[in-house]
Amino acid sequence: MDVKDSNGTILKEGDNVTLIKDLKVKGTSETLKRGTVIKGIHLTDEPDEVECRHAKIKGLVLRTEFLKKA
Repeated sequence: MDVKDSNGTILKEGDNVTLIKDLKVKGTSETLKRGTVIKGIHLTDEPDEVECRHAKIKGLVLRTEFLKKA
């Protein structure tokens, strides 16, 4: 299974990615800004989703359509 970012680049376990859009996080009052670097992603069983951690948000799941490889 290939997991691809918004540009079609293949993502691997532990890659660093950058957000291409401001994202409001459900369940919190936090907004992740465009250009934020997320380090060390974890691939899931879904090809359109990756797990990651950011600051105080643990267990964050992001859709690959909003990411590009850093």
